[in-house]
Amino acid sequence: MDLLQNIERPDDIWDLSLEELSTLAAEIRERIVSVTSKTGGHLASSLGAVDITLALHRVFDFSVDRLVFDVGHQSYAHKLITGRNEAFDTLRQQGGVSGFPKRKESAYDAHDAGHASDSLSIACGLAAARDLKGSSEQIVAVIGDASLSGGMAFEALNHIGHDGKNITIVLNDNEMSISKNVGALSLYLGKARMSKPYTLTRDTVEGRLGSTGRVGRALVNAGEAAKASFKKLVVPGMFFEDMGIKYIGPIDGHCISSLEEALVAARSTEGPVLIHAVTQKGRGYAHAEAMPEYYHGVGPFNRETGLAGVDTSGAPTYTEIFGASIVQEATSNQDIVAITAGMTTGTGLTEFKELYPSRFVDVGIAEEHAVALAAGLALGGKRPVVAMYSTFLQRAYDQVTIDVALQNQPVVFCVDRAGLVGDDGCTHQGAFDLVYLRSIPNMRIIAPYTAIDMHRALRTALSLTDGPTAIRYPRGRVPVKESLASYYASCALDQDDQAVSDLLPVGKARRLQDGKDISILAVGSMVSVALECAEILSANGLKASVYDMLWVKPLDGEAVAHAASTGCVVTLENGSLKGGFGSAVLEELVAQQLYPRIMTYGLPDSFVEHGSQAALLAELGLTAKEIAQQILLKHNNKTK
Repeated sequence: MDLLQNIERPDDIWDLSLEELSTLAAEIRERIVSVTSKTGGHLASSLGAVDITLALHRVFDFSVDRLVFDVGHQSYAHKLITGRNEAFDTLRQQGGVSGFPKRKESAYDAHDAGHASDSLSIACGLAAARDLKGSSEQIVAVIGDASLSGGMAFEALNHIGHDGKNITIVLNDNEMSISKNVGALSLYLGKARMSKPYTLTRDTVEGRLGSTGRVGRALVNAGEAAKASFKKLVVPGMFFEDMGIKYIGPIDGHCISSLEEALVAARSTEGPVLIHAVTQKGRGYAHAEAMPEYYHGVGPFNRETGLAGVDTSGAPTYTEIFGASIVQEATSNQDIVAITAGMTTGTGLTEFKELYPSRFVDVGIAEEHAVALAAGLALGGKRPVVAMYSTFLQRAYDQVTIDVALQNQPVVFCVDRAGLVGDDGCTHQGAFDLVYLRSIPNMRIIAPYTAIDMHRALRTALSLTDGPTAIRYPRGRVPVKESLASYYASCALDQDDQAVSDLLPVGKARRLQDGKDISILAVGSMVSVALECAEILSANGLKASVYDMLWVKPLDGEAVAHAASTGCVVTLENGSLKGGFGSAVLEELVAQQLYPRIMTYGLPDSFVEHGSQAALLAELGLTAKEIAQQILLKHNNKTK
């Protein structure tokens, strides 16, 4: 029986039997595995949330009620039963179905999710708006145990418990974020998962004592403190109950009937209710069950073997170079402490964690805490290295500014996934790090292009003790040079001791080639585009100088002045044009009172949707061919 193909909207599942629901759940998991094996995606989390999703859509009518996902990478089943099954093959493809909830995709998507720990705040706001309007829709938030560790989630819980508005919270507890959950809250939920139901025998005894007169009531009152302490020890959920949020659970998050029963109870209860559902990340696909961290976010893979496609380029990723580099540096520098926020594997810190567990900290989804923790470590004489994705570091802007930069602490920020990340879309594009970091006093920013410079950048940043330094690098592989192919492939960063040990002179660019007609200034991954662009221009009679600027801050003023002497300066960056590297070059030119012709290329003043990196660069006109054509057109128009 193929039930899924007949599901066009959620009310199509309302009359299904439990047996049919079980069949539908299996079909949904099969569909998710089939599609993500071709497109990639957040597989494990979505597989684990299938039964919760079906139960939610059986109990609530989200054409009226509002469903808010936290992060949203567990929403694939939701998409499949809300009219997007036929288009699901386009998941995360350019112009196709987003990997996250998207309001413009469906009326069933209440919030454009993508970052963690915000669902409870959004739900709280929706509930406040409902009550102010006098309407009656139900508000439901689905949050994972990892997202619940974020400070914003606790702020919202505090407000929700105080306000007492009708909100249903489903805590999807699978013990995982991107990497395995850490922290006291994770331990607390673990105890709740293992606890036995609390009985009401003591309450019954107290009721009888209370009815026996003054002495009995005194005994009851005297026992209240002990009762509260006892309940905190043995009753799961007392943490939430004490905040004013009624707690149900823990329950089996894969038993649809139990989930429905709990959701019905929550819907009919006054005030906020939290349902604690224990799920298995990767449920229904053996490879994802065995390796949920690997399958959290995965590229295309062979569904039979579970193996990802083999990249034959021979080049490591920037992330891998960073991981190898910090391990090498930590061998000789005992003060180095690596910090991440729930993304150990994604930032390349797995080996560091294994080799130096006492000098490794994963704070979970708590970016603000990660940065302030680093500031404290620096104040204590250590050399903290914070490894985090660009899109997540922006959550800690205040801590970077006040706790680190204002106090001139030597914290190193390794900003992974800078620039376009591709398929995860607008919530994950690393477009803004140059803008928000460049504006902070005392901050230095390096954007390396090659593997060797990636290693040099880390070594240089660790050598600087007078303030913070950010190293910005993209998602993807470093460019392979023929003479260094084996060097890159093996990540043997110490093969060329002289080359690697050289530090990068602070604020100094590198001129890669000379040309009299035009100067191209590029940073990071756009250096390869600049070199290719120069080749195209040369074939058309226009000789270009190419600069690998390396430092966005401080900017090499001498290099900018030399570039301006050609009469035309072009800037290339994989980041926002508004306030980014190009803006820095313009500011420097004005400061030196130099006024060459200027062309700036980078990400537009808009949110870039999902698609492959290559497709998005082409769409935005950021390929070497497109840039060269625009330069030639403008140059020819000028010379006419």
